[in-house]
Amino acid sequence: MDAGTKLKLVYGDVTLGVSGSNFRYLFAYDRGGLESLVQNGKEWLYRVPQPAFWRATTDNDRGNGFSLKSAQWLGADLFSACTAIAVKVDGHAIELPIAPVNNQYSAIETAQSVDVQFTYTTPTVPSTTVTISYHVGADGQLVVRSRYRGVAGLPELPAFGIRLCTPTLATGFDYQGLSGETYPDRMAGGVAGTYHVAGLPVTPYMVPQECGMHMATQWLRVTRETTLNNADTDTSPFELTIRQDQSPFAFSCLPYTPSELENATHIEELPVARRTVLTIFGAVRGVGGIDSWGADVEAPYHIASDEDHEVSVIIEGPVASPRG
Repeated sequence: MDAGTKLKLVYGDVTLGVSGSNFRYLFAYDRGGLESLVQNGKEWLYRVPQPAFWRATTDNDRGNGFSLKSAQWLGADLFSACTAIAVKVDGHAIELPIAPVNNQYSAIETAQSVDVQFTYTTPTVPSTTVTISYHVGADGQLVVRSRYRGVAGLPELPAFGIRLCTPTLATGFDYQGLSGETYPDRMAGGVAGTYHVAGLPVTPYMVPQECGMHMATQWLRVTRETTLNNADTDTSPFELTIRQDQSPFAFSCLPYTPSELENATHIEELPVARRTVLTIFGAVRGVGGIDSWGADVEAPYHIASDEDHEVSVIIEGPVASPRG
């Protein structure tokens, strides 16, 4: 990377635009997150990424009553609110640059790096907080890190991570990790390697439930061919690459959110697939399966709510567009 390369910054009334060669990111204070992630002219976000606390209930969860005990986390998954925002430019904290504070900046602001952190408060009793922070380097690389603050008195977590939805369906994904579907207590059969998955397969259970988890992942590459931009006539495949930061991560890449899976009592009740729901996990509860009539997940595969949890990944900066 050219040492002279810098990010271009636009301080809007309620947004911060960060751009460079072949990428553009838009942080929205009013929406509480990263509102737009464009690489090589292709938008990757349908909504701002959110903290993820829920995985859809399994038959075994129903059998041992886990979903009833931890139902607060479904509400937190759907309704956690952004309650604080912090911005750093070149490592220095600045006053949140909303109107009229943003009037001090020109139209030609630049920087080597930008950090934006959003803090979310859960609607649980007691409440706790989760941060999602973004570090943008001059080459467009985006480090995304989320931290959960443990609090005593809350039920065990089904999962913890970051969920983002793309505007259209993926045609498939490639990853380096373990073969097949794996969970913390279902990893022994996974074989380390590099794998391709066509489409966004959903296990055809009679009653839709949790599926599609991949543990111990080093990198993930999601491929799409369509956008919601009617002016975009280029239908060649385009990709988004996510790599581990400090440690391997777990992920699921499905056409449904956990709440959509939860809401369907039979597979034919699932809605028409429209988007890609990509969730990056730092913690996943085991699925059990010792029996389906009451046996809990074994102790090492629970997620304590009074302990801190974290996940961190790198969204790679874009390579040069094939169209130049």
